[in-house]
Amino acid sequence: RARDMSHRKFERPRHGSLGFLPRKRASRHRGKVKSFPKDDRSKAPHLTAFLAYKAGMTHILRDVDKPGSKAHKKEVVEAVTVLEAPPMVVVGMVGYVETAKGLRALTTVWAEHLNDEVKRRFYKNWYRSKKKAFTNYVKKYADGQKDINAELERIKQYCQCVRVLAHTQIRKIKVGQKKAHLMEIQVNGGDLAAKVDFAAQMFEKQVPVDAVFAKDEMCDVIGVTKGHGYEGVTTRWGCSRLPRKTHRGLRKVACIGAWHPAKVQYSVPRAGQNGYHHRTEMNKKIYKIGKGAEENNATTEFDLTEKSINPVGGFPHYGLVREDYLLLKGCVVGPRKRVVTLRKPLFEQTQRNAVEEVTLKFIDTSSKFGHGRFQTLEEKDKFMGMRKKASI
Repeated sequence: RARDMSHRKFERPRHGSLGFLPRKRASRHRGKVKSFPKDDRSKAPHLTAFLAYKAGMTHILRDVDKPGSKAHKKEVVEAVTVLEAPPMVVVGMVGYVETAKGLRALTTVWAEHLNDEVKRRFYKNWYRSKKKAFTNYVKKYADGQKDINAELERIKQYCQCVRVLAHTQIRKIKVGQKKAHLMEIQVNGGDLAAKVDFAAQMFEKQVPVDAVFAKDEMCDVIGVTKGHGYEGVTTRWGCSRLPRKTHRGLRKVACIGAWHPAKVQYSVPRAGQNGYHHRTEMNKKIYKIGKGAEENNATTEFDLTEKSINPVGGFPHYGLVREDYLLLKGCVVGPRKRVVTLRKPLFEQTQRNAVEEVTLKFIDTSSKFGHGRFQTLEEKDKFMGMRKKASI
């Protein structure tokens, strides 16, 4: 008869989730969309994802519209993340055929003109290269683009899925990088011919973020978390520290397993890489899409102060947001300057949070470096008067 296991006096849930094993460094820096939303052919053709860059965080003030909640018709302060999202440029399309093993790329069609910032993506060392990328491919456009049209017809005839190749305009933001991020974005809606025509007419054109997402919409954020290097079990898994008098250290696991099975099981917490993991966070609400062209793009109906989204002194470790931006509720994975992928939700969101219409009353732009007291530099100068630094 199998011996019964002894009971324990107090419950002790395990430390750390095993759902994210192995905890190792991500193989890619840019968040990869592993599944796009299901195609609804009754809608018009549209894009389903976008790339943005994390600038920093601030907070907003708004009224809650949630009947039955204790916060209904009350003001709440919420943390928001600012993502800078300059328009993306469509430079190609890929046609996919459905097979028993999944999707298979049938053919790729590129646009005639490509910027240097995306050509850099095809080189390890742009400075030493001969910069000959796509010089032969451009010749396909010379004779009335017969070859290009033939490939587009092949996609229309054989493919079941169309994705556009779009890259960011990384030169428009200051993140210390000149090489653009390139990604495939699935085209959903309409029949296949409409998808191909939609993608082909967008070649070499800029796609702003408000053409993909709208205010009060939900989105999924895909990215790589902030890296922390090699760390021990206490930080990495949240294990308890051992008593003070423990020999040979106390930030350890006391027993890493029984005699048999004579191996360390995968579920036992061990030291190793912490952070820089690929993660997908679902259902983040878009509170605002601001335009970079507008000078006072953080003014609201209730707060008429003329100010931009940039806090006094800029965003720490980022600088100034000059392009279009999004305000997302809550936090977003990764450090600032990290590229994050925004994807349309996989399912239609119907919960109250998703359908609630948000009206921002106030967006905080006080300094994020220290205890910010002033919303604008003009307000600070008016209060502080003439200072030594200003008089020099």
